[in-house]
Amino acid sequence: MGVDQPAVSPSRDLSVLTDELCGALLAPANRTEMRRLLLDLCTPAEIRTLAERWHVARLLDSTDLSYRNIHDATGVSTTTIVRVGRFLRHEPNQGYRHTIDALQASNAR
Repeated sequence: MGVDQPAVSPSRDLSVLTDELCGALLAPANRTEMRRLLLDLCTPAEIRTLAERWHVARLLDSTDLSYRNIHDATGVSTTTIVRVGRFLRHEPNQGYRHTIDALQASNAR
């Protein structure tokens, strides 16, 4: 245990585990560090799945492509595209929406 790090206790509580993961994901200072964390944290298939979902969210937000056209262009299943679309537009978490908006705002500066 590092000098300045809080003690970590074993847990099965999803809320605790998720909070710890969120803290870890906020720690990298740049894309290179984040890529290194993701390569350690996730399998290649998990990284591909996350990357594809993010790509689909951006396509749904910034283009007029149909779900079928997105599927044909990316190979992502229509089930995943529908799910991403639902979370982008209707679900209360609004994680996709807030992140897309934040990135657009930072790119506009």
